[in-house]
Amino acid sequence: MHRFFTDPSQIREKEILLTGPDVNHIRNVLRMRCGDEILISNGQGTDYHCRLEELGEASVTASVMWELSGNAELPCPITLFQGLPKGDKLELIIQKCVELGAVKIVPVRTRRTVVKLDAKKEQARRKRWLGISESAAKQSGRGIVPEIGAVLDFSEALKEAASLDVCLIPYELAKGIENTREICSAIKPGQSVGIFIGPEGGFEEDEVAGAIEAGAKPITLGRRILRTETAGMALISVLAYLLES
Repeated sequence: MHRFFTDPSQIREKEILLTGPDVNHIRNVLRMRCGDEILISNGQGTDYHCRLEELGEASVTASVMWELSGNAELPCPITLFQGLPKGDKLELIIQKCVELGAVKIVPVRTRRTVVKLDAKKEQARRKRWLGISESAAKQSGRGIVPEIGAVLDFSEALKEAASLDVCLIPYELAKGIENTREICSAIKPGQSVGIFIGPEGGFEEDEVAGAIEAGAKPITLGRRILRTETAGMALISVLAYLLES
């Protein structure tokens, strides 16, 4: 069943209003008709099973058939602090990490970051990244649209991560896999988790040292060296396996 998101202000007791790009998608791409059924989420974890009632040019009205409690979220909110990669790799990272359950993705400038974004470019990119997040959330049945944070310097990212319960930083010089198993297995449902992933070339040693000093726990992802676009996905997958009941 097709899923759409709307602002909670558009939700009434018996009906919900959809506006914006979803109107064209429903009318002209999916070619839906009155009477067709859809899922609408308030972006805060509650879903509504609805029936289309009116398909206008600027808005779509759907009647609420019943309310559902969303159950697609991980027991721990995971924030990915992703070193800015080259090209369009971040788009793939956002898509897949949203599908896997991340609640927020923060692009991070590190010393080895090659990409340079001025304010105008960042605004345009972030708008596209938010669209990718919403699309991935729809596809994967999420009850929320994960946030895409503003681009932060590494030091700023560490300050933001300080409020989280657990922070992990994959590092090739970290202790063996048994230590990593212990660290990941000790994470409990309800704890907030941050993951730091470097750009191409990884973090510099003093950046890792700074993260550890700030409380991040160095872990290994195994004997293989993973690309920047693979590492975050791999670690979120491990945590999802350990945490989901």
